[in-house]
Amino acid sequence: MKKVSNFKKIFQWEYWPSYMFYVPIIPYAVYLALKSRNFVFFSATNPAIKHSGNGAESKYKTIQLIPEEFRPKTILVKKKHTFKETLKQLEEAGINFPLIAKPDIGFRGLLVKKIDTPEVLKTYLKQYKIPIIIQEFVAHPNECGIFYYRIPGEKKGQISSITIKKYLTVLGNGKNTLEELIVNDERAQFYLELMREIHGEDLKIIPKKEESVLLNVIGNHAKGTQFFDGNHLIDEKLIASFDSLNEQINGWYYGRLDIKYDNFEDLKKGKNFKILEINGIIAEPTHIYDATNQSYLNSLKTITEHWKVIQQIATKNHENHGIPYAKASNFIKDIKELLAYTKKIKELTNS
Repeated sequence: MKKVSNFKKIFQWEYWPSYMFYVPIIPYAVYLALKSRNFVFFSATNPAIKHSGNGAESKYKTIQLIPEEFRPKTILVKKKHTFKETLKQLEEAGINFPLIAKPDIGFRGLLVKKIDTPEVLKTYLKQYKIPIIIQEFVAHPNECGIFYYRIPGEKKGQISSITIKKYLTVLGNGKNTLEELIVNDERAQFYLELMREIHGEDLKIIPKKEESVLLNVIGNHAKGTQFFDGNHLIDEKLIASFDSLNEQINGWYYGRLDIKYDNFEDLKKGKNFKILEINGIIAEPTHIYDATNQSYLNSLKTITEHWKVIQQIATKNHENHGIPYAKASNFIKDIKELLAYTKKIKELTNS
């Protein structure tokens, strides 16, 4: 069997660590802070979300900001809940298996998992003694990320990014096992260990010739999902639909919505879709990870442009609407707690 080499990732910038996309723009961030006369100016961007959505916010609380018709059924499982209590919560919320479980605080797909049975859910909750949110598995076949922002005081917003997501798949040939197909696939090979965790003994199965095998249904780049630039789909009709949605989410001006939908025409009309997550200032315009149509330098430029928008929104909120900036000491304290929490989760993952 061909050996999988991570050496290839060095030459494919879409796989580079996140700091490679942010360290180069630190000087510009410092400039914006000096311009705002506050080093945590961004904390005034989304008043409805803790620290405007820097990663330390509760996903459960932010999902509640979304109008009920557009959000999946969701419950919060606190770490002291018994499994019996959790099953009762699921029943009361009308959430059936399969379902999606993920940390209440987390990012980049950390510990996000599709769970098919109560037994697997019980094991998952036993292993991860942290607050977990459980969502219904949304059956809409397509997924995208839409980046929206609106300057306070203006009625019309902008959509600056659309990312079309393609779940990781391989095509059977009637000869090779699923694992061999993964190892021989230019993209899937990078996610072999994850596929072993998800598929287990099923990796020994030999898919039929021309059979398309879906490897994962979590629409995250870290889980193998491929991101495509969908900015050509931005039009006035789509913007109007999200302006209407934004009017119903008080205190949210900037960020990315991760969405599952039936078809894009319905999405433009504002129907037949569910918002899986609402993200704030830490969110990325993820079309930048389309390595076929984007360059690394252009990605840095796009992130820089979005940071400029953050500063504009935060300044308007602060100066015109009296939204206070967070205290730097409190912000730093929360960041330290977030880093410790993230380290704990990673340790649990590797245990």
